[in-house]
Amino acid sequence: MFIERSMRDMLKKFLKQRYALIILVFYFLLLSYWMLFAFGRHGYSDYMYNLDPFSTITLYLQFEYFNFKTWVINLLGNIGVFIPFGILLPVAFKSKFLKTMLIFELGLLTLELLQLVTKRGSFDVDDLILNTFGFLIGYGIYLKLVK
Repeated sequence: MFIERSMRDMLKKFLKQRYALIILVFYFLLLSYWMLFAFGRHGYSDYMYNLDPFSTITLYLQFEYFNFKTWVINLLGNIGVFIPFGILLPVAFKSKFLKTMLIFELGLLTLELLQLVTKRGSFDVDDLILNTFGFLIGYGIYLKLVK
């Protein structure tokens, strides 16, 4: 009976991990589409990038340039859409914080570099900051759910 229950628990964990990985892959593909093709994205003739931390964030927060829709999309959107990664990555890869963070940052860097190389967006260090903040919120939610 103990072995049977242990096997059942292992199977549940395996399925949970597998489902999290499947959801994660589909979400990553959806996000890749959003970042490269959706929302009116088009190819630029030049490489677009920002390597100055907080310059874009500061611009969005300046009163004379404040536009609520732009603010929500660029600030809250860049945080919110990355929250699921903080929840799904540690489940899918059964990893601790540092490994999970490394996996996330490598995936995020890949997406940002794809935007730069394909000229279908910009490489923006502020996006990395906001996206990482979203991941950290998600990871905090994950920790609360696990305990």
